[in-house]
Amino acid sequence: MATAWVTCSLLFSPLNKPPTRLKLLNPSTLQRSSYGTRSIAIKSMAVQEDDKRTSDEAMSIDNLRGFVDLNVGKWTGSFHQFDGDGNLLHKIDTRLSASSYGEDELISLNQSLYIKQATSATSVADEEEEEAEWVEYKIKETNMFTVDKYQQIGFFPKERAFSLRYQTAGMLDTTLRQGVLGEDDTGEESPRFLKLPSRRPALVCENCLYSNKTDRRARAFHIMDPKGVLEMLIVFLEERGLENLVHPVLDDSQYDGERITPFLGTWKGRSITKRSGVYGSTLSEADTVAVLDINDNGQVVQNISSTSDVKNVTTNVHWVGEMSKNLVTFAEGYQMTLLPGGIYMGCPCAVAKSVAELKSFHLEFCWLESSVSRQRLVRTYDHEGLAVSSTYFSETKV
Repeated sequence: MATAWVTCSLLFSPLNKPPTRLKLLNPSTLQRSSYGTRSIAIKSMAVQEDDKRTSDEAMSIDNLRGFVDLNVGKWTGSFHQFDGDGNLLHKIDTRLSASSYGEDELISLNQSLYIKQATSATSVADEEEEEAEWVEYKIKETNMFTVDKYQQIGFFPKERAFSLRYQTAGMLDTTLRQGVLGEDDTGEESPRFLKLPSRRPALVCENCLYSNKTDRRARAFHIMDPKGVLEMLIVFLEERGLENLVHPVLDDSQYDGERITPFLGTWKGRSITKRSGVYGSTLSEADTVAVLDINDNGQVVQNISSTSDVKNVTTNVHWVGEMSKNLVTFAEGYQMTLLPGGIYMGCPCAVAKSVAELKSFHLEFCWLESSVSRQRLVRTYDHEGLAVSSTYFSETKV
């Protein structure tokens, strides 16, 4: 079976400046196995290697092993697709099986995502209902080579959190196309509310946070379209254990305008910033205070202060934004999308603008596990679209 390799890049052209090239993620050609359970293998070409690494940033085998151990197991969960305004477009049940093989520098993580196949719309009423079929999607394995050159992982072993650069939107595309449309997909029309990601996305980033109470995790995906504008948000909520676990879902009991309520107030905590890659190289640690409030004019006001451990220097950020249903847009060109289940995801309103101005930008994922405890993960990119650092926050409401 032949495999076609595809590369793509996008030119952002600011006024009076030469075009700046943003290295994009590579859509993959998908394969279907000819026997047993249907299986789709995901492949992509490597992204540009970061030449700015220093000799002390060598890959840590212990960190790689810790990352593998953190992911190994059978995960039962649900897949939630939202538009950039926070509206739920689709939800499907999922299973994820992750296993490892090899030792030391040869250790690898293999993962297969199983999507519940849509039932046929052409079934006969008198026929017995067929047992649901689960379609398997093989995800490119993670090992010493891929984690160093492709995925730009930001890993926090003790905090059980990680960020990684996804290599392709192909898995997401076929997950939706196969898992939701099933055998009735003609490729001509999508079901109502179903949105397929661009085949040439500017950026696909995964942030993952683990519960401090149970063996549950939330994996959140920012997907930016070819122009660098937020196209969709995806959240996997998963629990590790037996396959007959009830599939966890995000609670959507709050009405529009109320999703921001759990985030309001003062949050104090600690932050840890690390270089990209499983190097275990910490750049800084700090005490943080984040305040989110709504003023008398109905504007959302955010104040964040951070005091570093090393130089005891405090930095302050003050933003004022407008709220429209589940979307908060700040004047500084940053937006916060409020999701159910105590989640919000933040990103630039337009990555292209940051790239054109040669500025770094960041993507944020926040998860409240209780009314007084939350975790945040912030992924920072340089103006070429390369992930340079990840910052983990653990905060308590005061």
